Amino acid sequence: MKIICIGRNYAKHIAELKNDVPQEPVFFLKPDSAILQKNKPFYIPDFTNEVHYEVEVLFRIGRLGKNISTKFAPRYYAEVGLGIDFTARDIQQDLKQKGLPWEKAKAFDSSAVLGAFLPIEQFEDINSIPFSLYKNGEVVQEGNTKDMIFNIDQLVAHTSKYMTLKIGDIIFSGTPEGVGKVEIGDRLQGYIGEQIMFDFMVK
Repeated sequence: MKIICIGRNYAKHIAELKNDVPQEPVFFLKPDSAILQKNKPFYIPDFTNEVHYEVEVLFRIGRLGKNISTKFAPRYYAEVGLGIDFTARDIQQDLKQKGLPWEKAKAFDSSAVLGAFLPIEQFEDINSIPFSLYKNGEVVQEGNTKDMIFNIDQLVAHTSKYMTLKIGDIIFSGTPEGVGKVEIGDRLQGYIGEQIMFDFMVK
């Protein structure tokens, strides 16, 4: 399976990082070794001094597909979840300034937190899903999929132009504003609506 991460998909997050608004979806990959699940603790790696949390709604692919049209995209995802795209921001900024790829900042071990997944049928409208991230009991990020620049159907169609989507693949659909640094001892809890989706410690 592969993890497809969408960048720059919420306008206010683009603004807080002073990036340009994309004309089409921007995506990058994380390897399966990046997966952190079952509420296991996240250990800050020793090669970075600035790891940021980025909470994101996840969509799990339930059907093999290539060159999927937008109108048929709903047939290809089966579950909705919540996760965190951890980013070594200091490393990312250094690599971006040099014009280099920044997988080292995004694809390191345990950088893709997977919380619980829910059947798509539980949602009246997947383009209006509220979600939030709490750090040490305080809300640090709040978002809604209605604010995505590119919705999930557009993301499925676009990414499937370049690579075959397989059963079990996961799309991280982008993060809203409010990203920030984690420290040892932090507790991170993610919610879709009122339902908790993950709860783990930073070590």
